Amino acid sequence: MAVYVDDMKWPFKGMMMCHMLADTSEELHAMAELIGMERRWVQYPGTAKEHYDVPMSRRVIAVEAGAVEVSWRFMVTLIRSRR
Repeated sequence: MAVYVDDMKWPFKGMMMCHMLADTSEELHAMAELIGMERRWVQYPGTAKEHYDVPMSRRVIAVEAGAVEVSWRFMVTLIRSRR
């Protein structure tokens, strides 16, 4: 089981953001809590697209905590495989 952060970079409210997904909701929320994300920030909860939009500063912390760096294309493939 793993948590993934992609290489997508897009601006949002003065920050650069990426996506964070995981193999399970439990892993996703545990990593989100570890890096200081609030659970209410989860996108598409309970669906194949469940993820967090993560600022780059917290992406670094997620990688240090064991998140796997992947391409945004990998994320698309992962989401499609869940359907």
